[in-house]
Amino acid sequence: MTGIKSIIKRYPQNPILTPDDVPYPVATVHNAGIVKHAGSYMMLFRSHLHNGRSIIGLAKSDNGFDFKVMPKPFLVPAEHGIFAEYEEFGVEDLRISPLEDYYTLTYSAYSRHGARIALARTRDFERVERIALISQADMRNVVVFPKKFQDRYVRLDRPHTEITPWSIWISYSPDLVHWGDSRLIMKPLQYHWDELKVGPGAPPFRTDRGWLHIYHGVFQTMAGAVYRLGVALHDLKDPSTIIGVSDQWILQPHDPWELTGYVPNVVFTCGAVPEEDGTVKVYWGGADTVMCVGTASIADLVELCLNDPRPPM
Repeated sequence: MTGIKSIIKRYPQNPILTPDDVPYPVATVHNAGIVKHAGSYMMLFRSHLHNGRSIIGLAKSDNGFDFKVMPKPFLVPAEHGIFAEYEEFGVEDLRISPLEDYYTLTYSAYSRHGARIALARTRDFERVERIALISQADMRNVVVFPKKFQDRYVRLDRPHTEITPWSIWISYSPDLVHWGDSRLIMKPLQYHWDELKVGPGAPPFRTDRGWLHIYHGVFQTMAGAVYRLGVALHDLKDPSTIIGVSDQWILQPHDPWELTGYVPNVVFTCGAVPEEDGTVKVYWGGADTVMCVGTASIADLVELCLNDPRPPM
């Protein structure tokens, strides 16, 4: 088995995007959704403005490593209607799922009412259409599978609650707007690297053995919380069935820009791009301040789930 230290190979020129690379004033660049579109890598990244509220910017790359930020933000809080009320404090941590004829976008909408999830879509990353607010408060992380299962859309979500502490649920929808049939499928494991919280990370992608989901897990230390990345494998036909969850993390804070920053000791993913050569590019925010990337063998990640698992519940 590939050693855990090398399961994700960090790009030597990390960080790949910093606030200095953005042509408008921002304090951070982090937690970006990523997808390939028309031969280019499209990155929708979160930035804190200098008033502390968040917007979503757009950067493009030909190779997945060297990104250029577009002159204007891609998504900012709405100014009119119901979205304006619920996006008042910012839009955050966007995920991208290629689904049918669109790219489906899910993001956290923050307001005086708390955090809830909004859904939007785009065809070309030039125009974005808001569709609906798809959760009540307090919901923080939602990723949508890039296909329908038995004529229903499927998502992984993470209610923000201590009742069943910060666990991953699955929900279903006939139309991407109305969601239900929700149930718990994965919980933090006591005295484990993800014992405080688990939550959806990058949208799952298909492998020969199952849907691979790179998630985030949190451990509370005497010096504060540490955010790491883990990996789980879901059944190809029934994504509510988790075939295996790796017992080991696949990435933890190590480099200086992951250990120190706006939120220290954090690696947090909202996007991963599987490649034709059997690798996957994994993107993560370092300390909620910069964007980083690394590569891993998809087969190695699947092997961790199958041969070295921990209980999902």
